[in-house]
Amino acid sequence: MTQTATDLPYRPCVGVTLINPQGLIFCGNRKDSSTPAWQMPQGGIDAGEKPRVAALRELWEETGVTEDLVEFVAKTEDWVTYDLPPELLGRVWDGKYRGQKQKWFLFRYLGRDDQINIETDHPEFDRWQWTRADDMVASIVPFKRAVYEQVVAAFRPHLA
Repeated sequence: MTQTATDLPYRPCVGVTLINPQGLIFCGNRKDSSTPAWQMPQGGIDAGEKPRVAALRELWEETGVTEDLVEFVAKTEDWVTYDLPPELLGRVWDGKYRGQKQKWFLFRYLGRDDQINIETDHPEFDRWQWTRADDMVASIVPFKRAVYEQVVAAFRPHLA
């Protein structure tokens, strides 16, 4: 019997929308991409880890931003899912997942720009910037665009 994408589960994951005082969103360009690939911090939830704890851990791992430099603002009520495109299915996450189900958190950044450090132990980004929500959505890879649209819609009252 051949396994199809719909037979596979979604990978539990968190995403972080980090905004500055002007309501602009932190986005980083993925270091592992040969073309521009901007995204917000995100990553898997470890076994037994609560989503909010995972979000703060991922934020720190990818940006160097610690919990004392952020203020919790909101989270998505429901999990948001996306499926991998066929060319990536079976190639990422050891072929165990069809895509991701994500819980998104909105944090307000209380620190200074020079306190953001993307040169972490395992760098994900080669550069970063603050950007408007609509520009963030327009710059995301197409298969994640619907997720970003949902996240931006959920957090719109807090964004520039």
